[in-house]
Amino acid sequence: MNRSYQIAERRPADMNLLGLPMHRTGIPEVHAFIRDAIAKNQKAIALNLNVHCVNLALKHRWLYEFIQRETHLVFCDGDGVRMGLKLLGYAPPPKVTYNQWIWQLADFCNRHGYRLFFLGGKPGVAEEAAERLVACYPGLQIAGVHHGYFPKQGPENRKVMDEINRLRPDILLVCFGMPAQEKWIAENWHDLDTHIFLKGGAAFDYASGRLKPAPEWIIRLHLEWFFRLCQDPFRLFGRYILGNPYFLIRVLRSKWKQRKGKKESL
Repeated sequence: MNRSYQIAERRPADMNLLGLPMHRTGIPEVHAFIRDAIAKNQKAIALNLNVHCVNLALKHRWLYEFIQRETHLVFCDGDGVRMGLKLLGYAPPPKVTYNQWIWQLADFCNRHGYRLFFLGGKPGVAEEAAERLVACYPGLQIAGVHHGYFPKQGPENRKVMDEINRLRPDILLVCFGMPAQEKWIAENWHDLDTHIFLKGGAAFDYASGRLKPAPEWIIRLHLEWFFRLCQDPFRLFGRYILGNPYFLIRVLRSKWKQRKGKKESL
């Protein structure tokens, strides 16, 4: 394994969401961050933060600390996070969601000659995603693909890591679902020959066409979460119907403590 990579410096957070860092970045800034890290031969984790991820971080201490201490760039993924930041007094950054960004990321990588590795999804989905993206951007370099149905520790995991190290992609996109994808990156990123580590949830399902993105009018109404819930109500009921109110309550409690602290300091 090539150990010549330098670890990128962590950017100071622009905002704080329930103790988790958030940077004021949209797609151009995320792309600039990726380009800069690759140019400097660095390794870096760029993580998308949505309501579900925040709730999981509040539940799992390891995830909370991973986001706080090891991620180099944290960007906004969803209207719920933007609403939470507004309630806390911040001007929120634009959201960067994989159902649309996966195509923009492919275009960006195609123009700059960056090599991608797709890791995750059901067998065949990552291949389908790669085929559709390459059909749209014929020069796009997909270094390799591998499904996510393998033990995340032990010999099979080591075999997957060896394959990634053999191919040495510039960007590794991990899509196991939360929090498995974050756990895998946290445990393995130091031992992988890759510049940029991303985790994308259902990104391959969207790129492959297996999952339908929300129509523009749904997006304008900030109802993407409801559209997704209707697509898979049994699996996503807890995430949205229970998770969204839980997140809102935590934000409002944080806001109340914030105001109480200001009054006491007067």
